[in-house]
Amino acid sequence: MIEKIADKDFDHSDMKGKDFTQVQFENDDFSHTDLAGTNFYNCLFRNCDFSYADLSNVNFTGADLRGCDLHNADISGANMEHSMLDHANLDGIKSDDSTKFFKMYCPEKGAFLGYKKCFNSLIVKLLIPADARRTSATASSCRCDKAKVMEIEDMYTGEHYDEAVSYVDENFIYKTGHYVVAENFNPDRWQDSTGGIHFWLDRKEAEGYM
Repeated sequence: MIEKIADKDFDHSDMKGKDFTQVQFENDDFSHTDLAGTNFYNCLFRNCDFSYADLSNVNFTGADLRGCDLHNADISGANMEHSMLDHANLDGIKSDDSTKFFKMYCPEKGAFLGYKKCFNSLIVKLLIPADARRTSATASSCRCDKAKVMEIEDMYTGEHYDEAVSYVDENFIYKTGHYVVAENFNPDRWQDSTGGIHFWLDRKEAEGYM
């Protein structure tokens, strides 16, 4: 049975290094709390306050933090991979170069290459141009609003094709040598499953998409 902790006031407490794997938290106050090194792997948080908390080196992998208050919290060295931050208050949040999966995963400026998987195991090689809007959330998958199709290749046979069909929208067709534009691109980086052309920087990761 999943443990649930609700309506607790941990304000200014010392809770560093504790293990709360797969715990559900609701209406809990962690503001100004020392949580350094705490393991919150795959935890669910509802209406929780982490404002001004020390979250350095915390493991938030897979944590659902949607709508939580993290303003002025310190996530230096924290692992944010696959955490959900939709509508969370991130004003003044502090991160550093050792914080994992919080900064943009794809290049913020300039042109670069990306890869995506389409129907029938076709891998589309994309050129994301310098003027394309691009974003990423807390994983290695990225989104952009437009890209040029450089080539389309069967991931098993290496055979090249002229067209590939998107998994999400059967009317969204990738054609070799042509630009594709996602009119529904959502610039909110924390909403991952939303409008845009989804891609990976690494071809192997694109091939592994199911």
